Amino acid sequence: MDAHHLGWVLAALLGLTIGSFLNVVIHRLPRMLEAQWNAELAAEDAPEPSSRYNIAFPGSHCPHCTHALSWKENIPVLSYLFLRGRCSQCHAPIGWRYPAVELFTSALFAWSVATHGLSFQACAWAGFASALVALAAIDADTTLLPDAITQPLVWSGLLAANLGLSGTSLTDALWGATAGYLFLWSVYWLFKLVTGKEGMGQGDFKLLAALGAWLGWPALVSLVLIASVSGALVGLAMRASQRLSEDGYIPFGPFLTLAGLWVMVFGPLPSVAYLMA
Repeated sequence: MDAHHLGWVLAALLGLTIGSFLNVVIHRLPRMLEAQWNAELAAEDAPEPSSRYNIAFPGSHCPHCTHALSWKENIPVLSYLFLRGRCSQCHAPIGWRYPAVELFTSALFAWSVATHGLSFQACAWAGFASALVALAAIDADTTLLPDAITQPLVWSGLLAANLGLSGTSLTDALWGATAGYLFLWSVYWLFKLVTGKEGMGQGDFKLLAALGAWLGWPALVSLVLIASVSGALVGLAMRASQRLSEDGYIPFGPFLTLAGLWVMVFGPLPSVAYLMA
């Protein structure tokens, strides 16, 4: 195996490990935020919680029976296959998304190295992709796009552009972040003025700003088009299968992240790129 292919393999293995960590973030970060919000609403003299809960503590465990996972039960993908998708103690099913996130992150890391080699550029795009995977899953579960991820993603996109790591000029990144935020902000307020309802969360503004910072303003039309069409198709399919009520809400974040990953890998839609050139 030559050095180039060895780099892919090492990146894929690292991606599996990072994917395992992302599963922890996806599960715990919304709960940490909820606990923080509850603490802020509580009286100032309320007692401190007796146990800590964060990304690192407690250790990995079954959410059903709290069985602490051994190292053999914590190997990405392989442990899921070995356990046949069930907890070794209570035999409760383990969600298929755990290995899916690990495998998808692994593929994105391998793509980053295959495209950019063993470089800081590959690290930057692998980090960008990891953040999008976490945001997509969190939004799908909770309809939240945490500032703890979206805001650093905006600033890191601008920094990557300034350092020449993203291939996007700093000017395009600045306009991408600004126009991305203002576009969805305008759509939000227009929809609210017309219907009296909120059509999307404010986290979507920040997510599109982050995508604009990383991919540049010329990519914004492709991003919105891909996200809107894919979201509409999924919504129609769910409505047809009666899995979505008339007043049901589908979070937009997963479709924005899908669009971001698509443009990262394949570039803007050809016809749109031609018009924006």
